[in-house]
Amino acid sequence: MTNPDPDGTRRARSWLLTFCGVLLLLMQGCAGSAAVREHTAPLTPAEREATWLGQWARLSGSAHPGKSGFALLSSGQDAFSLRVLLSEQADRRLDIQTYLMGDGQTTRALLHRLLGAAERGVEVRLLIDDIGAVGQGRQLAALDSHPNVQVRVYNALSVGRGTLTGRVLASAPQAARQHRRMHNKLWIADDSLAIVGGRNLGDEYYSASEPRNFTDLDLLALGPVVEPLAQSFHLYWNHGLAQPIGRYHRVDEDAWQELLASLAEWFESSVDSPYFADLRQRYADIEQGPLVGKLHWGEGIALWDPPGKPAWRGRPAFQRTMAGALHDQVGEPSERLTLVSAYFVPGRQGTRLLTELAEAGVAVEIFTNALEATDVPVVHGAYQARREALLDSGVALYEMRAEHEPDADIGFSVGSSASALHIKALGIDADRVFIGSPNADPRSVWWNTEVGVLVTSQGLANEFQRLTEIGKSPALSYRVGRTPSGRLYWQALVQGEPVELMREPGSLWRHGGAGVSRLLRLEPLL
Repeated sequence: MTNPDPDGTRRARSWLLTFCGVLLLLMQGCAGSAAVREHTAPLTPAEREATWLGQWARLSGSAHPGKSGFALLSSGQDAFSLRVLLSEQADRRLDIQTYLMGDGQTTRALLHRLLGAAERGVEVRLLIDDIGAVGQGRQLAALDSHPNVQVRVYNALSVGRGTLTGRVLASAPQAARQHRRMHNKLWIADDSLAIVGGRNLGDEYYSASEPRNFTDLDLLALGPVVEPLAQSFHLYWNHGLAQPIGRYHRVDEDAWQELLASLAEWFESSVDSPYFADLRQRYADIEQGPLVGKLHWGEGIALWDPPGKPAWRGRPAFQRTMAGALHDQVGEPSERLTLVSAYFVPGRQGTRLLTELAEAGVAVEIFTNALEATDVPVVHGAYQARREALLDSGVALYEMRAEHEPDADIGFSVGSSASALHIKALGIDADRVFIGSPNADPRSVWWNTEVGVLVTSQGLANEFQRLTEIGKSPALSYRVGRTPSGRLYWQALVQGEPVELMREPGSLWRHGGAGVSRLLRLEPLL
């Protein structure tokens, strides 16, 4: 049978070939080699104590046997500087786990220090979620080419590595798995000191971005709690979902030399940038005090999700998640519960638990982003649907403003007047604090992997409570309430004057994004 329209067939075939070619270009990544993937183990106690940091940690804890030491890192500048210091002081090993790695002055400075540590013989291992590696494959592979550096990507795809568009297209056939990510953040030096919390690698996490930064919080830990944190890193590092970057991107074996030279040249030209100049002045000021102030001593419990969670089918049992373990450890607060979360999606069950606590007399306070401050209005829409029930039960709601008042004492160094909340923390009664990577949302409970530390220490709890008291300031946050007739209002301080707004602050497109979330009932996926 003859084709009645041969030209149409040729056009269709040509269009199909062109489409496939464009798709392949979007999805392509440089083919890698069969990179060697070796299992590793934490340092032994003798190996830890042979390092300078190990000795310092042991001596610091000698007066507190069996206890761990903790310090809150609320300043982005301090959080960055401490990571630099640990990179320079490490003798044996630096283990870094992150969800994202942005390109900016702080990331470049840290990569420069990591390569410097590797040149001294320090073993450097970077584990990054594969989403965070999109578009950065060659740089990460160049870093990995150093004999003392290994880079692995988590839950990786072999295609779609060049651009986010390509990644989205490549993820479509595996959407059920690819929306699950490794959200953990750890920085461990010589298995002796660890930093855990909300900060990824990127300028906005270290008060170095303009015009907007994240208000965030890390926890520095030393002592017995570091050992299980190091074990958690190795469980992820050795898991089959962690693949060497060299399997996806091929570079010359000495590519690290060019990377190091480029970073050194950049650093030389940027050393007098306003951010680095401010850091030098900050730590030259004797009134600033030491980088890490007083350590609080207490019991620490390291918690993390099973590393295979992104590959599980369906929604896992609550008891198998880190959230389930945290719930078991916390139990029921008797006096106070303070929850700070950049994204707050309590859902039906979470709302019920919080309202029952408030109605039983527990002082429940929630801190999250205001609609005008959040970077994901769709998530805010799911929270909006639960606000009235929370307020009616006596839960106090605070929403961080997009811009604080010029003279506000913010307690957190954000580097500019514009900011968004990125903290993930819990304060329980008068003596317990949880700091980690999970938000209070279904994604952190069911889909992502997370890590954190639950601390029992009245001193640390008092410091955390002081920070949240600052966060309540109307110069920083809206206090959400309801009128007798049921209308919501937002109390704040604007140009030094108290105001009561009857419409939720935020642009039209933000209100629209929040509305879409409620309309499509996206809550379980957020």
